[in-house]
Amino acid sequence: MSVSLTRWLPGLLLTAALPLLAHAEGPQYGPELQGFDYPYTLKHFAFQSQGQSLQMGYMDVAAHGKANGRTVVLMHGKNFCGATWDSSIQALSEAGYRVVAPDQIGFCTSSKPDHYQYTFQQLAANTQQLLKALGIQKATLLGHSTGGMLATRYALQYPDQVEQLALVNPIGLEDWKALGVPYRSVDQWYQRELKVTAQGIRDYERSTYYDGRWKPEFDRWVDMLAGLSNGPGKTQVAWNSALIYDMIFTQPVYYEFKDLKMPTLLLIGTSDTTAIGKDIAPPEVKAKIGHYEVLGKQVAKLIPQSTLVEFPGLGHAPQMEEPAQFHQALLGWLNKTNPVR
Repeated sequence: MSVSLTRWLPGLLLTAALPLLAHAEGPQYGPELQGFDYPYTLKHFAFQSQGQSLQMGYMDVAAHGKANGRTVVLMHGKNFCGATWDSSIQALSEAGYRVVAPDQIGFCTSSKPDHYQYTFQQLAANTQQLLKALGIQKATLLGHSTGGMLATRYALQYPDQVEQLALVNPIGLEDWKALGVPYRSVDQWYQRELKVTAQGIRDYERSTYYDGRWKPEFDRWVDMLAGLSNGPGKTQVAWNSALIYDMIFTQPVYYEFKDLKMPTLLLIGTSDTTAIGKDIAPPEVKAKIGHYEVLGKQVAKLIPQSTLVEFPGLGHAPQMEEPAQFHQALLGWLNKTNPVR
């Protein structure tokens, strides 16, 4: 009996401690973000892509104000989800817009396939299938961060279906590999993504996104991302994340900004210093990339029908950092460039 107690007691003590450890490390969510609450009803769009049955999570929110008959499609960033658009969905809906906020394949509430060739063209085609199924023929696109690269590709791919294009601190305003940032293989990205922690996400976002500042409301989004990355689908999430980072680094849209045909708004928080691969770039390269106070002005000159709105002192996500200021600028431009139907 004494041997049996000696054998089992440590196990019992460890089991009892596990819930406390899990709580200390934050919540864990399923591979499609199961367990995380979205601000509006989450729906799912099932479709075939690359020989696979996949599904995209999305929110489709009707106009709560006087409906103007127009739709805004929101495209999230790499470290964000459709849910992080919550304040923008509310502001746009109250202003009379129908708002559709999908989670792209590989992200958040959508499928994480074992094998998938990620291209911005493919993600654009997936989104176009969703909008077609919803009966949306024309829309305004609002893309943030990596979603800005996707929105740009979508606008180039389906120009007749895009009335207006708005880009919020989009990445891809420069071509990092052409500027000397070293290539990181998918396997290297994968090993990096397996080590994601809530504290690491918070430290990165505080220093890169928000110029050293932090607001308590950002913690929910850190928990969302860390909970997805460290949940039961950890390896699935990390592998898809690695493939997506490779897509971002190797598929620049920078050279095609000049080909955009629709009115385009650049909404730029000038304190943002985001640049993919900056952490492994040589010092001389690191010093010259990710300067949004410069990049916004440069790219505004490349886009034929562009308007630049800068938010001095704000960071990578002005729509989350100062929602009222951001939405006033966005809605003012949307109304001013309202296409004639």
